[in-house]
Amino acid sequence: MTTNSPEDLSKSGPETVIGLPARAAALDLLDAALSRRAGLEEGLTHPALGRLAPRDRAFARALAMAALRHLGPIDAALQARLRKPPPDRIVQVLRLGAAQLLVLKTPAHAAVSATVDLAASQKGGQAFKGLVNAVLRGLVREPPDLSDPDLLAPQWLAARWRAAFGPEAARAMAAMVADEPATDVTPKDSADAEALGQMLEGRVLPGGSVRAGLKGEVQAWPGFAEGRWWVQDASAAIPARLLAVKADETALDLCAAPGGKTLQLAAAGARVTAVDKAAGRLKRVSENLARTGLSAEVVQADAAEWPDRRRFDAVLLDAPCSATGTYRRHPDVLWVASPADIPKLATLQARLLDAAARRVKAGGRLVYCVCSLEAEEGEAQVEAFLKRSHEFALEPVEPGEGGAPEASRLPNGTLRILPHHLDGGTDGFFIARLRRS
Repeated sequence: MTTNSPEDLSKSGPETVIGLPARAAALDLLDAALSRRAGLEEGLTHPALGRLAPRDRAFARALAMAALRHLGPIDAALQARLRKPPPDRIVQVLRLGAAQLLVLKTPAHAAVSATVDLAASQKGGQAFKGLVNAVLRGLVREPPDLSDPDLLAPQWLAARWRAAFGPEAARAMAAMVADEPATDVTPKDSADAEALGQMLEGRVLPGGSVRAGLKGEVQAWPGFAEGRWWVQDASAAIPARLLAVKADETALDLCAAPGGKTLQLAAAGARVTAVDKAAGRLKRVSENLARTGLSAEVVQADAAEWPDRRRFDAVLLDAPCSATGTYRRHPDVLWVASPADIPKLATLQARLLDAAARRVKAGGRLVYCVCSLEAEEGEAQVEAFLKRSHEFALEPVEPGEGGAPEASRLPNGTLRILPHHLDGGTDGFFIARLRRS
């Protein structure tokens, strides 16, 4: 994983160093990010990107992310200057050109020239060189304001947020789309948090996560190779803490990849079984277990169909969801999600929640969570589950428990974490803890 500041990449004049291959890689990344869910994640691991020099690779990633973080206002500015939309690939080129000019602050002559060259290198792109040149020079003469929260999130999502959380919270959430987040890590040993905070030039957050101040390749940071920590957003670390597993208890992590919660449960001394149906993502779980010296049983299976009959003291289900709460790190999710996704995902979540409940021993605990901001995937999901599963009851989360922001606690003791609930931001989550009678 890499964390880069676009501003850092532009201060030394990237136009004198970064060539067409890096911009072409950024174009491929942007295309991948906006074409399908998880497209950006897959694009970042593509061999073509890996073949670039480290500085070119960092620039390509930073440029694509700059465009994604400001996609709404960039598109508004482009639409105002286009009589009719050009081919999709040229639209992507224009988005990258605008991001260079307006976000990375690349000198205008370099940004315009390089973007025109990028357009010309595309199939049929020669015919659009004049258009690209004219549109970008128009942005130079009249630069738009990219900070308007009303443009930073898709309108259908912004409307949902206003209805669910109120206009003030919705604007605060949307304003965070443009901000590059710091990297949070979870210490293997909670007693190591203060030392890691100093080593990573960061601070310890409520609950024990460490917010790093470092940038760049995390694999090179102190303590990574020794397995002293792993990357995990502060909100994502809360569900496993709320299970409060004890040494030698059995714990089941369903939909476990990439494995942060599995590592937490194993570090707490539980005997952990991690289940996920994606072989590639499970490989990351095994790699992180090996690096940290922790152990867990890793099983490739559909969590809803897993034939194993065991029951566990503690079960954690981090269900597949729209992931709208992760937009600070993955701004592409805002633009690939659609209203039609939510009911489909809610049906899958209900199926998985019923399957998870069957795995819980009498008296055992179940934590359900989603990194979604949509009520159908969170509050409504648990309310419906309790109506059909009378042997379960909510076990309310105490204020501040597990490091949860106090503003996130709902009256019934579930958590609705919003990205602006923590200073510096955090992923949006819904979390509920239940106990079987």
